[in-house]
This record gives sequence, C-alpha cells and structure tokens, in this order.
Amino acid sequence: MNENPVIGIIMGSDSDLPIMQKAFEVCKEFNIPFEVKILSAHRTPEEHAEYSRTAEERGLKVIIAAAGGAAHLPGVTAANTTLPVIGVPIKGKSFEGMDSLLSIVQMPSGIPVATVAVDGAKNAALLAVEIMAIADNDLKDKLKEYRVKMAAASMKKNENVKY
Repeated sequence: MNENPVIGIIMGSDSDLPIMQKAFEVCKEFNIPFEVKILSAHRTPEEHAEYSRTAEERGLKVIIAAAGGAAHLPGVTAANTTLPVIGVPIKGKSFEGMDSLLSIVQMPSGIPVATVAVDGAKNAALLAVEIMAIADNDLKDKLKEYRVKMAAASMKKNENVKY
C-alpha cells in the first residue's frame, strides 16, 4: 500500500522484513496508507538522510524505523526530521537484541525516539495509530473498536480453560 502514505516504515536490511510484517498488517487493518523502504544509516547515508528530511513534505505523519545491532537508523532518522520516530529494536545473532534496544532507547536529550520491545513491530504500528488518532476522530473510533475486539477475544479464551 503506497497511495499517499502517512506512515513510513524503514529498516536497515531486508532481513528485518519478517519481523516488520506485523507493522504492515496493523496498517492494513486500520486502512492506513504506508510505505516500506530499505535504508541503512551506514550503507546508504545520503539516501536515508534525504528520505528523513523530506518525509513531512511528502505527507508522512510518523516513521517507524527498525534496526538491529548498533541500531543507528531510528536515531539518525529522528535527527533529520521533527516527525515522531518509533524505533523497533531487532533481535540479532548477538546479545538477544539488547544491543539494539539500548542503542535506540538511549538517545541524547533533545532528539527523542519512542522505543518498543525487541521485535515489537506490531506495537510500533499501534503506537503510530494512537499518535495519528489524536487529530483523527475516525481513526480514534477504529482504535477504540480494535481494543473492544481485543478484549472480547481475550475473554473468550476463558471458555477453553479446563481444570
């Protein structure tokens, strides 16, 4: 879905795509146009900087940035835009994703990045929905409906409890 995207989903490598699929699903469920780009803070710094600097004028409202390892992508993105940036630490081969989590959450004062759990793409997208729902009553209603359905599905699980 890329028709007038309002959420940008970026990641440093295509190896992050399986994790980030959950963010795509949330955007689709809420019928929110989004775009997906592979942009590396290290391997494609010029392209990434251009993407971040022009995001707002292209109509984006929120950027979700996933990164593993040194995980600079969310922070460098936030340094180049005033849009909200939500960082998704990706679990890598080392340190169970703690390196990514700490790299993203420890931003210097003045350049915030909202950070979700390691591999927390679904929550990143839901946080983006919440941010946009502040100024969009239809989206706010969809979010409330989503929460009601989620609660009902959770309560229904009681029917399967046997003791």
